[in-house]
Amino acid sequence: MRTRLRYALTALTVPLALAAASCAAPPSVAVVDAESAAVDTSDGLVVDGERIADAELFEAARAEGSLSLYSGYVENSEKQVIAAFERDTGIEVNLVRLVPNRLAERVLSEQGAGRLGADVVRTSDYDIAMRMYDAGVFTGHDVPGADSLDDTVRYRDGAFYRVFNPLYTFAYNTVLVDPEDAPTSWEGLTEDRWRGHLGITQVGAGGSSLTLTRFQEERLGPDFLPALADQRPRIFDSSSAALESLARGEVSVATAVVSSVNIAAAKNAPVDFVVPEEGMAAYDYFVGKTTSARHEAAAELFLDWNLSQRGQDVFRQIGEFPARSDVSPPEILGQQLPAADSGLIVRIPPQDLLDAAEADQRRWLSLFGYL
Repeated sequence: MRTRLRYALTALTVPLALAAASCAAPPSVAVVDAESAAVDTSDGLVVDGERIADAELFEAARAEGSLSLYSGYVENSEKQVIAAFERDTGIEVNLVRLVPNRLAERVLSEQGAGRLGADVVRTSDYDIAMRMYDAGVFTGHDVPGADSLDDTVRYRDGAFYRVFNPLYTFAYNTVLVDPEDAPTSWEGLTEDRWRGHLGITQVGAGGSSLTLTRFQEERLGPDFLPALADQRPRIFDSSSAALESLARGEVSVATAVVSSVNIAAAKNAPVDFVVPEEGMAAYDYFVGKTTSARHEAAAELFLDWNLSQRGQDVFRQIGEFPARSDVSPPEILGQQLPAADSGLIVRIPPQDLLDAAEADQRRWLSLFGYL
């Protein structure tokens, strides 16, 4: 009775509350505190005591002055990264941002025509990264400390690198759902109270959705997805669309990426995320220098910075899980995320994802009746 009453009252008050939130001024503090880093460029690039580039590479990169980045990373997050890099180096980054599948089409088309305009490519999805590698898009580059990076970070002799892992979980609207009433587990999403109030992203949205599906099949068991389908969730074509709907109060709970929730909350969206009892799905993002790079030094500096402690800390502040083991897990919206060895950060090996992808997609589409 208490839950039904709260929902009834919420139905009356949430439009006014959401309208008030939408009119509020954005916070003055950015997600990434770029100004806090101590940068020394007197002899190369040194940030917070870490030498990222020697004088020769840094001066060559500064002489080039800019680089072109083709990225499938979430635009708001990528712009945070670029702002920190530009602040540290003085080198301009020209961004071309597309969703990963469209990015792959453009990169492979331009590469095939001998007109690839990117100096650096960032993409999720190991399958996409390997198709680019096989097409000759990437060229090898050893970032500082490359020998200490294992084969889950350094791929194909440094042709491309795993640079961070977004964490896929679920989030809730803090106007519609009191924190003490929010689900604490994936299994909790199958409770009757969430029927008709859930948002999820369709399995074909990209490597992130396939990773989440494989995580749900492996970690939650074969009965979870049928039970989730019985909840009649609203299905979105992208995680960003699901999060926007959650922020507007069109759904109460939705699958979401921690970093995206963090950035949305920084803009006063009434959203928060959950660290579920069963863990979160970690999917890969890769970055590599292209064989056609016109700004080679700047491209190499960008990779070196991405894999440095400074770059990894920027990703950590955004809410991504760093690829380097010597960088602490994120603390986001007052929640300390679990350590890599906690069992709650579930990264599925890329080949396992590829092997299961076709069957997972077919089963998901059948269960949710999505065409």
